[in-house]
Amino acid sequence: MNNTASLLVARSPATPPLGPLSAGSPESTRRVGAGFTVLAGFAAFTIIAMLAVILGNIVIYGWRSVTWDFVSTAPREGMTKGGIFPAIFGTVSLVVLMVVALVPFGVGAAIYLHEYARQDSWLTRLVRFATTNLAGVPSIVFGLFGLGFFIQFVGRNLDRGLGLDVTWGRPSLLWAALTLALLNLPVVIVTTEEALRAVPRHMREASLALGATRWQTVRHVLLPQALPGILTGTILSVARGAGEVAPIMFTGAAYFLPYLPHSPSDQFMDLGYHVYVLATQSPDVEATRPLLYGTVVVLLLLTFLLNFAAVLLRARLRMRLAGRN
Repeated sequence: MNNTASLLVARSPATPPLGPLSAGSPESTRRVGAGFTVLAGFAAFTIIAMLAVILGNIVIYGWRSVTWDFVSTAPREGMTKGGIFPAIFGTVSLVVLMVVALVPFGVGAAIYLHEYARQDSWLTRLVRFATTNLAGVPSIVFGLFGLGFFIQFVGRNLDRGLGLDVTWGRPSLLWAALTLALLNLPVVIVTTEEALRAVPRHMREASLALGATRWQTVRHVLLPQALPGILTGTILSVARGAGEVAPIMFTGAAYFLPYLPHSPSDQFMDLGYHVYVLATQSPDVEATRPLLYGTVVVLLLLTFLLNFAAVLLRARLRMRLAGRN
């Protein structure tokens, strides 16, 4: 046995010694980690620098145009003078209507998919597949869908059924808001499902064990816990909806309206579309350039304010939930 063992040891190849920079050495791991840290830092710095350059350029050329007269009056003289108040009012109205239509439907769909639907059902899989694909559809396609479905089909049939003239079968604030709601629907569904998934399972089981129904559990236990996550999806939707132009070009935005919309069936001016008009359709580019930059500054400020209000509300809800727990 000793001879056999000695022969095996003699015939086995010698194991090469590990070098100082082998794949498993601490020094190699530290160097690789440092390299990735440098790359990540460089990427973050590049993004921040690009954002600073863009915002700095907008603020430098646009802050002088943002006066009280600019934000409180209507455009005049072929939109080469005056202000943008109708566009501000139209943008805020559009975002509010979009949120009112989007949040209940998106949250309800997420609750059904996560709490009620069978996860192995073909219908549930189909809905999830459709939601995923809907998130990748270009925004211009939503605009064409809104024109064909909401205006040509729903609006005209509504006018015909109510015996009205062309009231709902034309571009309007309501149809533009519903089109943007469809555009942002996947965001709200996904974020709401993630928020519901983050609620501990024992909270559901405790509620059901105490005799609560499934709907009572959803209403009094799950939704209060998931509300900060739902507001996160709403914040993302507000930021996207306030800046989208393609979906509302066909469904409600007007080139020039010196008055405010009086009902959801009226057309409206929008800040994003107004920027597009000033940049591409103006007969005097030099005269409208200060107005263009000023409009972009106001659009950014309005988007930041809407997001900031939602972030404050989310923070208060989180503090309240932390105090209860």
